[in-house]
Amino acid sequence: MDEILVEKRSGFRVITLNRPDRLNAFTESMHLALKAAIAEAESDRECRALLLTGAGRAFCAGQDLNDRLAKPGETIVLGGTLEQHYNPLIRKLRDLPFPVVAAVNGVAAGAGANIALACDIVLAAKSARFIQSFAKIGLVPDSGGTWSLPRLVGPARARGLALLADPLSAEKAEDWGLIWRAVDDETLIGEANQLCERFAQGPTHGYALIKRALEASETNSLSAQLDLERDLQREASLHPDYAEGVRAFMEKRTPNFTGRKKP
Repeated sequence: MDEILVEKRSGFRVITLNRPDRLNAFTESMHLALKAAIAEAESDRECRALLLTGAGRAFCAGQDLNDRLAKPGETIVLGGTLEQHYNPLIRKLRDLPFPVVAAVNGVAAGAGANIALACDIVLAAKSARFIQSFAKIGLVPDSGGTWSLPRLVGPARARGLALLADPLSAEKAEDWGLIWRAVDDETLIGEANQLCERFAQGPTHGYALIKRALEASETNSLSAQLDLERDLQREASLHPDYAEGVRAFMEKRTPNFTGRKKP
């Protein structure tokens, strides 16, 4: 069975983590398959959004610990796995030149939770749970967890989530600002698809610049961010989507954005 499923839709792709018997926990081969699927989506100029979800009753349970079982007397050093697989994945999700939507259909634990949080828009089924489970086995939140949690929910809640490793419901995650929305289980995939359809018709170049600006704002001073906004706005105004957006507004019609398609 393929560990990663890819479905091409009109203007976007759906990538499904597909190890439902292991709650979609990652193995090395699964990492490689996901990397290839994302690279193919990025190289396709017709792809203007990405939907990431999981098969079965989980989004992703993080790392498959069976893939890391140490033999008697053996020591497993984990930094290499982060350097080789998880860190590049988080960087790629943040850097993709189009919006990434996570549809969290069940438990998102460990690295699985933080992979979801690296996406641009996170929708979660109301039955879903987010668990920073690392402390339960003596580890540190990784895959960007120690970076994203304080920024999304504040330092007090971030420390509680990381140190206590208790499940957080989707509805509370929405209340805390950890995710965009919690929705009914039966409408999750439909709403996620609608978002991607909307992005696929939108000004993809502008979306990419928005992502760059928001990412830079995490470390920039106000002065530096103002300069960046000036530069990105100049770049945005030179793209055909800007002219089309203005014409459509004046003509009171729906714009036909070029997006990532070649002129």
